[in-house]
Amino acid sequence: MSRHTTDPFTTDLGPDEFVPAAMRWHFSAETGSPYWLKRAADLGFDPLTDIRTWEDLDLFPDVSEEWRTLAVDDLIPAGTTADPWEFQVFDSGGTTGSPKRIVEARSRRNGVHWVSEVLAAHGIPGRGEGHWLHIGPTGPHIVGRSVGLLAQLRATFCHYIDFDPRWVKSCVKQGRGEEAGRYVKHILAQAGDVLATQPVSVLFATPPVLEALCADDALLDLVQRKVRGIVWAGTSVSPETLRAFEEELFPNATLVGLYGNTMMGIAPQRPRETDDTHPCVFIPYHPYSRVKVVEPEQPTREVAHGERGQARISLLSRDLLVPWTLERDSLVRVAPTTRYPQDGLADIQVHSGESGQSIIEGVY
Repeated sequence: MSRHTTDPFTTDLGPDEFVPAAMRWHFSAETGSPYWLKRAADLGFDPLTDIRTWEDLDLFPDVSEEWRTLAVDDLIPAGTTADPWEFQVFDSGGTTGSPKRIVEARSRRNGVHWVSEVLAAHGIPGRGEGHWLHIGPTGPHIVGRSVGLLAQLRATFCHYIDFDPRWVKSCVKQGRGEEAGRYVKHILAQAGDVLATQPVSVLFATPPVLEALCADDALLDLVQRKVRGIVWAGTSVSPETLRAFEEELFPNATLVGLYGNTMMGIAPQRPRETDDTHPCVFIPYHPYSRVKVVEPEQPTREVAHGERGQARISLLSRDLLVPWTLERDSLVRVAPTTRYPQDGLADIQVHSGESGQSIIEGVY
């Protein structure tokens, strides 16, 4: 099989070449998906000639709502059909409604390799330095597979404590907070068994789960004695809570945050710079994933570096095309660094959206 078929657009393409190459892949009859080839007829422009830059993607409508009901077979690009069957289907968390679904074969795995490099730059334990423990969604959620792949890259085991974030959010929404609390205790009891019997050195959990863990003296002691790396993700965390995690509760562990979602992929926290004004700055997977920080009232207009806005995401990969989509999150735009050429993202908060209705994060 030709390299063009397996890797239609790569990091060695210049900025002026990358987006046109992605359009050729997704909108050519030989390589595009049924969904995009059919959708092209209703766009009112020709992606093959009119889309040359990331800014040109503004011409696309936000189609992500259609992916709540779409038959996922229609998302698979024809250019991948000669490959061994590698595609899997994954759901979003369903925080803002019924879940959206994507398909993925190789592209997100490539992103996980890059995330692993960033984690190594932080000093997260590597080969021969203990197992991983994932306390979080598995099942239809891509995060469970991604954490497992990170452990595999270090040639070690990943233990899984599964939970259903939709159930917890439903409990909170219906005023059944006590039931949600019992569910978290059920999760932590299982985690305690793994921590007590296995050589766990890296823990993946959400901030609410970490807070619940810290309230259990026996569990906290286990983590403080054994764990040397903590990767947190899934919900927002205040600077005060993050400082308490790093300096008071887990002073002997390296803490690294991950930001992202099913549609955009993973944006890991970059290593801190001496002049950083934010304790945690996330970086998307360049050049495949972009996050613009925009004015909520004018989502095509970016805010300046250092200012707060709403997340607008886009993903161009071999497996999937996601044009600009306005997400629920409020965040601060941070200037690129010499090492990381993409904008950074900081101080992630939940945005209530146009309705002003509060969004329930639950434990993930």
